[in-house]
Amino acid sequence: MQTHFIYETLPARVIFGEGKLNSLGEELERAGLKKALVLSTPHQADWAHEIATSLGTLSAGVFSQAAMHTPVTVTEDAISFLNKVGADCVVELGGGSTIGLGKAIALRTGLPQIAVPTTYAGSEMTSILGQTENGVKTTQKKPVIQPGTVIYDVNLTLTLPPALTATSGLNAMAHAVEALYAQDRNPIISLVAEEGIRAFAESLPAVIAAPNDKSARTKAQYGGWLCGICLGSAGMALHHKLCHVLGGSFDLPHSETHAIMLPHTAAYNEPAAAEAMDAVRRALGNANAGQGLWELAKSINAPLALKDLGFKETDIEKATEIALKNPYWNPRPLEADGLRSLLRRAWAGDAPQA
Repeated sequence: MQTHFIYETLPARVIFGEGKLNSLGEELERAGLKKALVLSTPHQADWAHEIATSLGTLSAGVFSQAAMHTPVTVTEDAISFLNKVGADCVVELGGGSTIGLGKAIALRTGLPQIAVPTTYAGSEMTSILGQTENGVKTTQKKPVIQPGTVIYDVNLTLTLPPALTATSGLNAMAHAVEALYAQDRNPIISLVAEEGIRAFAESLPAVIAAPNDKSARTKAQYGGWLCGICLGSAGMALHHKLCHVLGGSFDLPHSETHAIMLPHTAAYNEPAAAEAMDAVRRALGNANAGQGLWELAKSINAPLALKDLGFKETDIEKATEIALKNPYWNPRPLEADGLRSLLRRAWAGDAPQA
C-alpha cells in the first residue's frame, strides 16, 4: 500500500452519454460564451462546418488545419484567424491533434475550451500540451491548458476505423500504465488506472470484431476517459519520453507509435515496478504485463513494428541519444544499451523482453 502521496483533482465538467453532442449549444450558453471557433483536422472539416452551422449565431467559424504533434506554425495561423473572426472560445472536434491545437490556443490567449473527443486519446482530460517546433517536441503543464468542459458521445466513435480504434485505445492505455508507476502516483489514480486498462482490455477486441457495437464502444470511451484522467493526474516516464522523441524528431504518427512502444516500455520497467505491473496483469488477465500488452495489440491487429511506420534501423542510435539528453523520471534507470535493445525490438516488431 502506498502511504505517502499528494492527490489533487483537476477541474473539468464532463458530459457523458449517447447523443450528448446535442447539448453543445447549451453548454456554450451555460458558460456565457457567444462566438465559438470550431476546430478540426482537414479530414473532419465537413463535419466541423456542419457543427458550426448547427450552432447558428454561437459560431464564429471553422479552422480546420489542426495537425499531428501540434506544430507551432499551425497554432499561430489559428490564432490569427481567431482574432480576425472575434471568437471568445474554441470547440475542439476530434482526437489529440485537434484538442492539442485548442490547448495551444488557450495557452496563448486564455480563452475557454469545450472538447468533443472522437478517439480514445484522453488528451481532453489533461492540463498538458505537447507541441512541436523546429523538429523538437516539448511539453508544458499549466491549468489554462485544461479544457473546462468535455462532451463524450459514443455516436461520435462509431465511424472510428478499426485500425485507429486499436491504436487510439492502446495509446490511452499507455497513460494508465505509466500512471501506475509514476513518481507522483497516488492510490486514487492507481485505482482509476487499473479500471481504465481493464475497460480497454475487455472492449477493444469486441469493438474490432463488431465496430458498431455501442455497448463495447461505450466501454472503450469510458476507458478513454479514465486513462485521460491518469495522464492529467500523474507524471510521465520512459514510455512518453520515447514516444515524444519518435514523434517530434522522426515525425512518426502519434497513436501508432504509442501502440507499438507500450509493451516494450512496460517490459523494460517490469523488474523495477512490481506493484504497478501486478495491477496491469490483473487488468489484462495475463501473467506478464509487457507480453500481455503485446498479445492484446497483436490480437486487435495493431501495428507492432516501428519499421512499418518509416523509422529506420539506423535511427536507433540517434533516438537513444535524444532520449538520454533530458530524460523523464523513470522507476528503472535509463541505460543506453537497454534503450537500444528496446528500440531495436520495437523496430523489428519482436515480442518485448524485460
